[in-house]
Amino acid sequence: MNAHDSATGTGSAIEPSGEGLPAFPVSVLLGGLTGVGISAHESFASTIDIAELADVRGFTRLWITEHHSMPGVSSSVPAVILARLTAHTSQLRLGSGGVMLPNHAPLAVAEQYGMLDALAPGRIDLGLGRAPGTDMATASALRGRDAQDASTFAEQVSELIAFLNDDHPNGHPYDAVHAVPGPWQAQQNRVDTSAAGPSAWLLGSSLHSAELAGRLGRPYAFAFHLARENVEPALSAYRRAFRPSSHLERPYAAVSIGVMALDDEHEARRQAASFGYSMLSMMRRDPFLLPTPDFVDMYRGTPSEMAVLHDWTDRVVHGNPSDVTSRVEHLQASTGADEILLAPEGHSLEAQQSTLANIADELGMRAAKPAARSQTHANT
Repeated sequence: MNAHDSATGTGSAIEPSGEGLPAFPVSVLLGGLTGVGISAHESFASTIDIAELADVRGFTRLWITEHHSMPGVSSSVPAVILARLTAHTSQLRLGSGGVMLPNHAPLAVAEQYGMLDALAPGRIDLGLGRAPGTDMATASALRGRDAQDASTFAEQVSELIAFLNDDHPNGHPYDAVHAVPGPWQAQQNRVDTSAAGPSAWLLGSSLHSAELAGRLGRPYAFAFHLARENVEPALSAYRRAFRPSSHLERPYAAVSIGVMALDDEHEARRQAASFGYSMLSMMRRDPFLLPTPDFVDMYRGTPSEMAVLHDWTDRVVHGNPSDVTSRVEHLQASTGADEILLAPEGHSLEAQQSTLANIADELGMRAAKPAARSQTHANT
């Protein structure tokens, strides 16, 4: 495996060659969506089911988002559910999509994802974002009085990567501080230190993170499902700024897209409209709430509200599986994305699972036997 494969994870889980795998890497992005009438427990049970599905259907990775103080989202601490998913998967890469780094101390993040890598060596991604993942009052409560804000994001990323690599320069205030588990602990305990550790990505929907990812020689993921108008400028900025590194030889860009692919096209739109309403709710400065499709069917807002609702509904690519898959393939071809992240966006947990299975069917992703797990891992 070369440096490109190691950084992106394309060689660590399922090799993209042979019958039953898609023409390009396809992955999953989950937000822990928790609709009205659905408990957090039920949402996480669905996440486990989706991870098990993705593990045997040839998906490359599954990422969990970080959001706070929202009734419609339960994934406030991605590392917690990721730890559970390591015991339910054997091939799939797992990671954050992403950790909102200004909310956290870099050392704490390095330790959390070092622990995850110890649970599932070679299968952990660490996606890093600079947005708060919430409102500013909640962000302030998360960060505490002395925390840094997003303006220091580049410095926080560098500090975090130094903790992951254990390579703060001599004389640095943290040169005697070590993230455990990590390479320093392995060296001290005289065990293999060649493991790559978590793969760090930069995530974003603007040029800032794109250019930073390029300068650092890191893979980049663009949130097309939130800011489709910026996809071409951001990917172009990333590719222009890219400098080869020991982690990545050439640019590697993933693009996320909201999807709802069901045999019943009318129901697919109803599910997408639930997500559309949740975005309208936020724009009215109300909580991110994911109502039932029946509620949205009855909703009658102002003309401007209905325009927002319809716009966000249409940002979720919805319809029958064949049409949705064709639009996913078009997005990959038109952007030159190296990988596509599918974000199933709807109220129904069953519809989210069906969407991923249906697209996998359309792409010819055949069910495969999971790789054998160690007894320790299987019993985790």
